[in-house]
Amino acid sequence: MTVTRGLEGIVATQSKVSSIIDDQLTYVGYGIDDLAENASFEEIIYLLWHSKLPNSEELSTLKQQLVDNASIPQAVIDHFKSYPIDKVHPMAALRTAISMLGLFDEEADVMDKDANYRKAIRLQAKFPTIVAAFQRIRKGQEPIAPRKDLNLAANFLYMLSGKEPNEISVEAIDKALVLHADHELNASTFTARVCVATLSDVYSGITAAIGALKGPLHGGANEAVMKMLTEIGSLENVEKYVENAFANKQKIMGFGHRVYRSGDPRAKHLKKMSKQLADITGDRKWYEMSVKLEEMVTSKKDLPPNVDFYSASTYHCLGIDHDLFTPIFAISRVSGWLAHILEQYDNNRLIRPRADYIGPQKQQWIPIEKR
Repeated sequence: MTVTRGLEGIVATQSKVSSIIDDQLTYVGYGIDDLAENASFEEIIYLLWHSKLPNSEELSTLKQQLVDNASIPQAVIDHFKSYPIDKVHPMAALRTAISMLGLFDEEADVMDKDANYRKAIRLQAKFPTIVAAFQRIRKGQEPIAPRKDLNLAANFLYMLSGKEPNEISVEAIDKALVLHADHELNASTFTARVCVATLSDVYSGITAAIGALKGPLHGGANEAVMKMLTEIGSLENVEKYVENAFANKQKIMGFGHRVYRSGDPRAKHLKKMSKQLADITGDRKWYEMSVKLEEMVTSKKDLPPNVDFYSASTYHCLGIDHDLFTPIFAISRVSGWLAHILEQYDNNRLIRPRADYIGPQKQQWIPIEKR
């Protein structure tokens, strides 16, 4: 057998959802730069699920479906209140809540195409509500119900604070959601497809994907970036930190990518947003530290930043707790997971690779009294 560790370079399936070709990311053939500058997140959801951009009526229908399904069962809220709040990571809470949602969905195990689409609507709608509800509960506050008159990004910020979010904050979250929506056959998406390829249900597939996204080498990287920036502490300490990291062969979070060679095309959009927020808030420290880090790492190691790098300072400037960064990633990426799950169901084949066995062979059983 030929072994490819990490399945790097292996083509495991065909997909119409997104592509990375010549370091360019597209959703259904639309370039990420074009979408980042023009599309709303709701338009991206529709594009990924229907393989076309919505017209005004289709977009209005989707928005209405999302707000109509944004509420979560009281049992999920009560369950959150039973957690040891100071010890539970929001991604662990999200993973459990999504699994729990399946218990309340009468169509959870109905596998026809229409039922699966309805479940996709319900899941996408409820993700922001779940994340915001857990955040408020762990702060000793009651959850805030979603509003019918706000888009998904604005509703999320409103449910976090109870205040009407300003335009730049909504734009920042909406743009981040657009940029994180899908990324070809990444680890969490592959996990989701492996799960549902057994003909398991949508809730199981999404729960499995959350588990994969939780890791610091995937979705948890943006939280790790902010932890790194906090450890560095100031602009004056950046150079020494980078030099020590290189000398000790330590990984600097937020740089490089398994797929991209000349740089992550999404990073520049969040860099621009991070600068805008820094200028507005007057808190330029984190942005300036990030720019200095980028300059040093890129010049010394030729490693450009990935999408996680500037998302950290962007979310920080919005006043969002650092361990909520990955759940925000999940609020976006669930749109891509669902697109891939629906595609997997449409043309399913069990995903079952082989392993090259390198353990001992031809061993003989030894009775227990002789071992």
